[in-house]
Amino acid sequence: MKRLIQFSKYQGTGNDFVLIDNRLNHFPKDDQPLVARLCDRKYGVGADGLILIEHHDTEDFSMVYYNADGAESTMCGNGGRCLVTFARKLNIINHSGSFMAVDGVHHAVIADDQVKLQMKDVSDVQMVDGAYFLDTGSPHHVALVNSVQDLNVPEVGSSIRYGRYGTQGANVNFVTPNEDGSFFVRTYERGVEDETLSCGTGVTAVAIAMHYAQKTEHTAIKVQTPGGNLQVSFEHSAQGYKKIFLTGGAVHVFDGSIVIND
Repeated sequence: MKRLIQFSKYQGTGNDFVLIDNRLNHFPKDDQPLVARLCDRKYGVGADGLILIEHHDTEDFSMVYYNADGAESTMCGNGGRCLVTFARKLNIINHSGSFMAVDGVHHAVIADDQVKLQMKDVSDVQMVDGAYFLDTGSPHHVALVNSVQDLNVPEVGSSIRYGRYGTQGANVNFVTPNEDGSFFVRTYERGVEDETLSCGTGVTAVAIAMHYAQKTEHTAIKVQTPGGNLQVSFEHSAQGYKKIFLTGGAVHVFDGSIVIND
């Protein structure tokens, strides 16, 4: 049996996604091999993840996110920003909106080519083997290194992802401060099981961890990734970090359809 699947391809600072309008519930959400096939860069469309946009009773829409291995997963910040742009393309929203994700409601604003996405509050930052662990919608390990550009991220990231966090795993971020007060980040993502060009929840985790570690006093922090630049802003108090926003570009790459042989 052949199945025609229509999709849109988006990327946010090089973190790329297959986006599918599933408001009519036509996509087989439990078909993990199908999701993995669509994300495969040799035999499918190719992406770091796949996202369904669906109807929601109280918010503008809902977000269902899958990693490239086909497994439904936790929040994806860059994916969320791309989905907001996709929702505008579908005339679901105009320049602002809100959606339900696995970690709760997210609000977003589109201004020019930038998407400002509110992330979940963070109340707990833990020290783990000289690094930091926190949940920004997905679990993240943040490690300061002297020269992140010289690091073998896939090798070192994989060893921490499996060796420290086991089967469930965590995303692993390596960060080096820049002279201008910004930070350079590279991320190993679980579910992709490789380095990605950018990770939105990872960049958010890095900004908060660096503030927590007193590596910066700023509450609006610029972060460089191999795929481009992002900014994280927040409010900090004794109760933790609130009003956290991830801001950056989200670009429509192309629309297409693919025939899958079941």
